[in-house]
Order: sequence, then C-alpha cells, then structure tokens
Amino acid sequence: MNTEWLFDRSKIVFSPLSERANRVDIVKSMVDFTLPPEPVPEMLQRKVSLAAEEIIRARKRGAAVVCAFGAHAVKNGLGPLLGEFARRGWFTHLATNGAGIIHDWEFAYQGMSSENVKENVQVGKFGTWEETGYYINLALAVGAYEGRGYGESIGAFITRNGLNIPPREELLDAIGAAAGMESASVSGSAEMERLGSLHPLRRCAAAADLLEIVTSLQIPEGFLEAVHPYAHFSVQKMAYLAEVPFTSHPMFGHDIIYTHAANRGAAVGRTGELDFLAFAHSISHLEGGVYFSVGSAVMSPMIFEKSLSMARNVLLQQEKTLTDCGIHVVDLQGETWDWSRGEPPADNPAYYLRFMKSFSRMGCRTDYTAADNRSYLLGLFHELERKSIT
Repeated sequence: MNTEWLFDRSKIVFSPLSERANRVDIVKSMVDFTLPPEPVPEMLQRKVSLAAEEIIRARKRGAAVVCAFGAHAVKNGLGPLLGEFARRGWFTHLATNGAGIIHDWEFAYQGMSSENVKENVQVGKFGTWEETGYYINLALAVGAYEGRGYGESIGAFITRNGLNIPPREELLDAIGAAAGMESASVSGSAEMERLGSLHPLRRCAAAADLLEIVTSLQIPEGFLEAVHPYAHFSVQKMAYLAEVPFTSHPMFGHDIIYTHAANRGAAVGRTGELDFLAFAHSISHLEGGVYFSVGSAVMSPMIFEKSLSMARNVLLQQEKTLTDCGIHVVDLQGETWDWSRGEPPADNPAYYLRFMKSFSRMGCRTDYTAADNRSYLLGLFHELERKSIT
C-alpha cells in the first residue's frame, strides 16, 4: 500500500491517564454480591430460577456454561461478580469484546474508567491516553510471543503486575531457529497442537513482532513493572487465577488501543485467533450446556454462530449432535416477541432485533429477557447460591 495513504500515529500527542476525567469509579460502582438479594420482578425471578436449574444440570454432566458479555457489564461494576461465577465453576468460559478488556484493565490499574467521548473527541483527546495504549498493546505482543490468547495476555499482565521483556538475543535466536528450518510443512490435523505449543514459525513471527516493538519504542529487557492496585476488582485476574478461559473477540479499529504507536495488528490477530479457537472449543462442549449472551448485540451472536457451525461440522463426522443446549439472551430492548415460536414475520418490529434473529436460527432452545444486566446476573448468582451447588 502507498505509505502516503497511511495516517502517522507518531504525530499524536498522548496524555497521561491520570489527567483524564472518568465517569465510573469501580470502588463506588462495584456490584456487591455478598449483600442479601433485593426483590426482583416475578417474571425475572422465574427466568433466573429456570436458568440456574439449567446450569446445575449442565455442570453435573460436565457440559459447558459460557457467558459472553458486552463492555457495559464491566462498566456497571459486574467484573467481580462474573469472576465469582468463574471461580465457583458456574461459568466455564467468559468472553467479551475489546472494550470490555480495556475497561477491566483500567479499573485494575487506576480504579476508574469511561471517559466523556463527546467532549474529548471535539479536542482530539478521545482514546489518546498513554498508559492504556502502551501497556495493553505491549501485553498483547508479549502474550503472543508466550503463546497466550488476548484475554489471558491481559489477565497475566494484571496478575503479575508487569511484563517480562525477553532479551534481544533470545528473540533473535527464536527468529533464527525458524529461519533455519528446512521445511515449514506441518500436518493440518495437528493444528491445535501447533497452536498450543507455538510452532517454531509462529514463535519466529511473534518474536520478530515483539523485537520490532521493543526496539522502536526503546523498551529495555527484563521485568517491566506496572502495579495494579485495584486488581481485586478485575474479572480478567479472577478468571486467570481460576484457570477459566477468558477470551476477547476484538474488531480492528473499534478500540482506543489502536490509536497508539505500540499497536500491532499481528499481535492483535495472533492473540485474537487463539481466543476464537478457545471459544469454539467451549462451544463444542455445549451439548447439555448453557449459553448466556448479556448485552452483546454484535460480538456474541457473530462468534457464536460460526463456532457452533464449526463444532457441528466435527461432531457430525463422529455421528454426534449439538442441539440440547439453552441460549439465554439478556438486553434492554423490550420483550415484544416469544422467540420460542421462532423468527417473527418481517412486518413485526422484533424481526429487526438482529442478534435475536441470529440466535433463533441456531436450532437450540432460545429465550430473551429484557432486564438490566446487574439485576439478571445478581438474581442468577443468588439463585445458584440458594440451590447450594458450591
């Protein structure tokens, strides 16, 4: 591509994150699930009770229980609650988008997140915050070299309070080792093994990416400390410690980290690819399981439909099926259609509730609940506690 067509990010002036006015303080907004539950509407109580029973059955039979959620679940202070679901084994997989990762990291790092987009974009300061762009992009590049996915890379960064920057010699050795290979061909049937163990060619490419970043940004080798004093609020840290998959499913250009000079598409792609395959793996174990989609109108239905088709493709070759699973969708749009009846006619406004159209076509039990994500997840948590499956 003609370089004259490309925007030069090096000309952007970035500001310290400490100077940003934030709209959400995690200490004040955190949803305290240890308090006695507040009353909820009868219909919502009935729905969360049924969903809790499905979770109990699923976990008893070893099936997956996956919860995909949008960034507002994190902004609403639900990170610790989601992490507790994972810690107790009630959710076996958590998934979010790039914004969910960023808000959770900013909460862990400074206890606050969520800027005023309308005000900041007017003066060219929206998303131009040094620490967020620098640390998250660097963590992804290091994570890619270590063979981690997107979510795990940030979870490890938060947990460790820093990043291990390899010596230049180590990175050059990794590049040279792959360059000296006589053949790059590897059996396609061994793909998961190759990805999991970071095949030499992939390690070479990730090493080259990381070497280029640390060289261009003059980052010294060794441990790069970045203390996260509010890490106990981080769902990413909780999932990392519980060894529960926490995956991120970004879309390029959607998040503020893409404004920073440390951003590298290759690192985003490498870690994002592993997370998508981890997500698809969990979906392949959804027979008899449960899928929750909470406040995610685009990311969740899009990755779910591809993953479900991939899983069924392989299962059908084994003469197995994947149809016995419950899909519970939670969002704020009003309930105007009974989705158990299938897709509404085109003259019904519900027909244009795009994410429900996607889920209703999946061949699984599907229901929709119009509720605040705090009320729904808190109700589900307390219902599971009441049913004593800890």
